[in-house]
Amino acid sequence: MRLYYIYFAIYFFLPTLAFSQGLKFNGGHHAIDKRTSYEVFAKKNISFEGLFDIDFQLSIYGANSLGNILRVQNKENNTIYNLFYDEEKDQCIFRLNEEGKSSLITAKIDRRLLNNNTWFPVKLTFDLRQGIFKLQIENKVFSSEKIELPNPYFPIITFGKSDYLIDVPNMGIKNLSIGNKNTKYIFPLRENEGHIVHDFEGNSYGLVTNPEWLINDSYQWKLVNTFHSSTQAGSNYNEIRKEIYYFNRDSIFIHNIKTNDTRKVAFQKQCPVDLIQATNFLDVKANKLYVYELYHNYPYDGPTVASLNLDNFTWTIESYDGMQKELHHHGFFFDQQKKQYYIFGGYGNMSYSDQFYKYAIDSSKWQKLDDLAGDKLFPRYFLSAGYMENSHTAYIFGGMGNESGEHIVGRKYYYDLYKINLDTKKVTKMWDIAWKDKHVVPARGIVFPDQSHFYALCYPEHLTRSAIKLYRFSIQDGSYEILGDSVSIYSDKISTRAQLYYDHQLGRLLALVQESSDDIKSTLKIYSLNSPPISEAELSNYPKKDNKVKYMILVLLGALIGTASYRIIKRLKKKKFDGSVVFPIPENEADRTKEHTLIETEPLASIDQLKPITTDAIIWKNNSRANAIYLFGEFKVLDRNQKDISHLFSTRLKQVFCLILTHGGESGISSALLSHLVWPDKSEDKVKNSRGVTINHLRKALSELDGIELRYEKGRFKMEQDADFYCDYTRCMELTSSLNITENIDELIHLLGRGKFLQSTNQPIFDSTKADLEKNIIPLLIAELYHSMEAHAYNDSIALAEVIFMFDPLHEQVLFMQIRAMLALKLTQEARIRFQSFASEYRNIMGENFPFHFEDIA
Repeated sequence: MRLYYIYFAIYFFLPTLAFSQGLKFNGGHHAIDKRTSYEVFAKKNISFEGLFDIDFQLSIYGANSLGNILRVQNKENNTIYNLFYDEEKDQCIFRLNEEGKSSLITAKIDRRLLNNNTWFPVKLTFDLRQGIFKLQIENKVFSSEKIELPNPYFPIITFGKSDYLIDVPNMGIKNLSIGNKNTKYIFPLRENEGHIVHDFEGNSYGLVTNPEWLINDSYQWKLVNTFHSSTQAGSNYNEIRKEIYYFNRDSIFIHNIKTNDTRKVAFQKQCPVDLIQATNFLDVKANKLYVYELYHNYPYDGPTVASLNLDNFTWTIESYDGMQKELHHHGFFFDQQKKQYYIFGGYGNMSYSDQFYKYAIDSSKWQKLDDLAGDKLFPRYFLSAGYMENSHTAYIFGGMGNESGEHIVGRKYYYDLYKINLDTKKVTKMWDIAWKDKHVVPARGIVFPDQSHFYALCYPEHLTRSAIKLYRFSIQDGSYEILGDSVSIYSDKISTRAQLYYDHQLGRLLALVQESSDDIKSTLKIYSLNSPPISEAELSNYPKKDNKVKYMILVLLGALIGTASYRIIKRLKKKKFDGSVVFPIPENEADRTKEHTLIETEPLASIDQLKPITTDAIIWKNNSRANAIYLFGEFKVLDRNQKDISHLFSTRLKQVFCLILTHGGESGISSALLSHLVWPDKSEDKVKNSRGVTINHLRKALSELDGIELRYEKGRFKMEQDADFYCDYTRCMELTSSLNITENIDELIHLLGRGKFLQSTNQPIFDSTKADLEKNIIPLLIAELYHSMEAHAYNDSIALAEVIFMFDPLHEQVLFMQIRAMLALKLTQEARIRFQSFASEYRNIMGENFPFHFEDIA
């Protein structure tokens, strides 16, 4: 469960498309003419000198798969090399062959190592000078004997079926890059249709036959399987075993999501509880499924709770304790650590409930919770609940009911979120948003892809035939977006239900939709959606040449964080806080990747204290250069004589300057949009006069600087900049779009160290610009932080963490890594000070104590 933190870093901070992309290959289970072939440079002739890498992430689907992963031909001679995949008992075998001659590398990997990850990195290196091949799979590197390789090399690279090599494994690839430090070709593989493959700039390079574009699986819910029961039935998902359970009193269907295998098991003795709603929960550690009924509408003296042993499929009576109260569509969650199951709300006997009840497995009793304090939760049903095990915190979301709890008063739809701390017994209302769309209720189960958001399935329950949609809500303020397409549901009967699950390891959302036409027999439909899900706009947002910066960031982050995260996962060790990333600290070892000025034991004064100052760094270290405008931190303008002329820029001039600089890219911002943003309430004739006066004043102020000019062409304003002028925002865009981010990380840290973008400006028109900028910057810093920790560059790690805290002051994982870095440099006192500062900030913002102690991390 604590791998949650790692998946948090991967899935939340990385922009959506980087992990939603990829190409799936039709393999040996398809007819030969339906198998997939992808020629990378079908539309270009390329060559490399010295060395080049073929770097990608690979996924193997199912077992008993074999065939050609990729094939490299040299256009200038007849040599051909292929990477072939095979399986043998408990091992996955990758063979690099010189076709028709010999096997150069045989790499055997424990199948369990690869099965633990849906995707794993593969890199094949052609070292043309040394005459050797290197094959890296996960963190294992294999090398060939020395052979003769042509230099330069003119590769023709084909994945999947190629000529007479017709065996293709059932595989997928993503984040493909080919090249060296001088020339690199990057392919996001994020098309959603067609046979042409583009690079990150939108240029056509490759051709693919019989493609299956994986981005569609992040938008379209895929129907995995359907089951039927003629009697009352329940369903659930076991994330540990990757199994979906659909059961009635007589038997159980078990469907494995990973292998797609299904089996049915008939019980030797039927379930002892008379099933009405078949509400249930899983104790995954004990591998037991518990089923319970709160109420029977006829005389009943049988058991109310029973457990099914999922190893031998025998039933055990657990309790006769019941409430004899209908609580239809109540919310629920399970505390695995304390083995306590909680329910809240529900509807029955013409009333809505506002009560919490707890069932303790050890005592086999239902207990009403009367010791909760804090904000009032009004009576409701059709609500949804979720649980964060790491903080012992539950969340209650939405539903419908009313303040009195009486059905005759009528019902109100709630769009609110409550947090319940199970340690302090405190209920906190997080938000209550004004809902402007058609009324919906949440399905069962909210899930957390990270600590800042949750997913919920919502649908209009008052319609007989309606559609379920996936929503992503912010835990902090309730802002939301709709992702993916919809799933149909027949919601006429009270026993119809839907529940959402999230498998962090597989990176998939699962929706179990159980429908009934008579409240007795039912049908279960299993739907799957790859995570992170995307919107309709993102689905068809092909790379365009004017989106170069955006796609550079996406692809780079996919490669950096993808590779770093897999390596980090391998180095996880269980600590008391059971969730931190643990990096080994070699004895008596300082930073190895750079020459650093190590800090002894003095308190940290600033970020720059942690960074070495070199000759090349003097230019960007100096914030007093001529012809410069600084937008990070406090607004500052230095003219051609290095004189501070910030006072010449009134609030309005700063506003207009920043809008023109940050909107519209190279084409600039239209005068109409500028007028709408700056003077939204003025008529056209008054806007024209005000705009003209402001533009003239801005031009006059900018005339004090060299290298920048405000131009107006074809109805659009734009800033023309040359090498004499410096703007930290412009430089930040250049640095974050560079393929050599690591080489420039010192400059980026220093630039961001001045403060947040437009720090003293609180105008709403810049909110989206600030949010987009931080959304792009934070993942870069997170990726570099992982790399610096991996490389034992602990000074860099501390500095990077400080910058990240400026944007996200409560990022727990960053704290863990910064503390580890400080301890590696023997800065124990500073580490304690940093921890106490973080814990204090956490308490001020969250209203509760930080759930870890310094000793847990150290």
